[in-house]
Amino acid sequence: MNNSIFDVVLFEPEIPPNTGNVIRLCANIGCALHLVEPLGFTLHDQKLKRAGLDYHEYVSVIVHKNWEYCLKYLSGRRFIGVETSGETAYSDMKYQKNDVLVFGSETK
Repeated sequence: MNNSIFDVVLFEPEIPPNTGNVIRLCANIGCALHLVEPLGFTLHDQKLKRAGLDYHEYVSVIVHKNWEYCLKYLSGRRFIGVETSGETAYSDMKYQKNDVLVFGSETK
């Protein structure tokens, strides 16, 4: 467990530049990024690297074989699903230390 207030999970991400942008975000706020396979790209993808700029070395990226492995790795933590049609606005949430923000696949 790291010292950040939360971690970010991308469930089956498909678009390399989106993941690269999240890498940059996680590096700047000091949280770990968890990627749940299958991924729609390789971690060596040029678009991923370009979007992440030079921040890759400043973030812990953990790749999980599937959702069950991710759940086990982060067990005991509160998971918050982030979606476009959720009932609670992100600004109304009462965040807690060690929360896990989960974002789904971009097209599913």
